[in-house]
Amino acid sequence: MFKIDIHQLTSIGDKANNQDYMLSKFDKEFALFIVADGLGGHKAGEIASRYFCHSFVTLASKFGPVVKKAPKKVVLMWFNAAVKLMAHAFIDNPDAQKSHTTCVILLVMEDYVIAAHCGDSRIYRINDERILWRTKDHSVPQKLMDEGALLEHRMGTHPEQNQLTRSVNIANKFAPDVHIYPAPEPGDTFILCTDGFWEFTKEYELIGLASGEMDKSRLLKQAKMAHLRANGHGDNLTAQWIRIGHKI
Repeated sequence: MFKIDIHQLTSIGDKANNQDYMLSKFDKEFALFIVADGLGGHKAGEIASRYFCHSFVTLASKFGPVVKKAPKKVVLMWFNAAVKLMAHAFIDNPDAQKSHTTCVILLVMEDYVIAAHCGDSRIYRINDERILWRTKDHSVPQKLMDEGALLEHRMGTHPEQNQLTRSVNIANKFAPDVHIYPAPEPGDTFILCTDGFWEFTKEYELIGLASGEMDKSRLLKQAKMAHLRANGHGDNLTAQWIRIGHKI
């Protein structure tokens, strides 16, 4: 495996409560990172994001060691098992049906990187020159961008930005997108984040986070800038900033 550095933060923004959640887990064969953004009235979304993250990480010891056998198939099985575990946690909770969450899941292994997501939280893979890739949102603005009707930098401020086409719920109607990417390279940077972070962070600022030394104060500065640009309407904001080092 690789040496991996991580800094992370979450902020309530201008909301009444924080419905974002994040976790990570390090194993000798893999490193797992997960970020979720809850959706739903009252505390429904807050519960959904927390339950799903804990359910997925709880199952890491079962599914993580066998991912190499069939990466995409195993991750989908892992996701479905996590939703079932999440549903069990919601037993007797009247908010269960209206509790939804986004999720982004990053699994770093020696031979490849696996990204899974549902909703509009994102994973970016960046080097010090450019954004190599990002997950594609399940949202109305993403659909408009794919059709050529909206520019990338306008997505975060589009009036239908919060209109999702997929989310995680105990009904399990939507499968996540799962992609297998080449092995990580030393110096690669990954950022997992909710829309409260990426909506108001510019491309050159993301690339800047892949350059130079990792320092949590840099991530905090960027988060504060995103919140400032929201002009009093900031969403919850969560980010995991991950840097791949040399093999150990």
